[in-house]
Amino acid sequence: MIAAKADSIYDTLHLLQAGLQEEAFELAYEGYYKLLEQGKMSKKDVLTIADFSKPSSEERLFVIDMEKGKILFQTLVAHGRKSGLIYATEFSNKPESNKSSLGFYLTMQPYYGGKGYALRLQGLEKGINDNAFERAIVLHGSDYVTSQFANSNGYLGRSLGCPAVPTKQTKAIINSIKNGSLLFIYHPTEEYKTKSTILNS
Repeated sequence: MIAAKADSIYDTLHLLQAGLQEEAFELAYEGYYKLLEQGKMSKKDVLTIADFSKPSSEERLFVIDMEKGKILFQTLVAHGRKSGLIYATEFSNKPESNKSSLGFYLTMQPYYGGKGYALRLQGLEKGINDNAFERAIVLHGSDYVTSQFANSNGYLGRSLGCPAVPTKQTKAIINSIKNGSLLFIYHPTEEYKTKSTILNS
């Protein structure tokens, strides 16, 4: 039932044409559905997916309005510098690893810090991303996340593990997803799919 519903939404929103991998949406929707059933989300109208199967030079962050059935944002997003250059291929939950962590996150409250307007994230998966808060993994804007940078270098600049977005869009994205919505960072690695307690619950 969950898979059929996911497929229906995927087709209706033309997410294939938008460039979002079908499995990325299916897994994101499965987690969204299960966490919704458990009452884990206080903001359920949006679902954010970072599709790390795609190169960083492509727009691979999707913010989807689940109630109105439309894509609110499709934009660039950086991965951690130790995760890979063009593609993110290595992931870690360890502090100081400078790698991205996969899986499901709950958005928390925004704040102003060293990176400007940023959004704290709570990793929901034990052993996969539950050190996110300790690692100060937040969604923030950065000047190295631009199409100009990608065109010049063939890839985006990289973060210390944070999903960094274009500075010009940061505030609008954060204000759309803050305070209790779901963010899913996807990569087609079997290890994650096997280990995820949310997907296997």
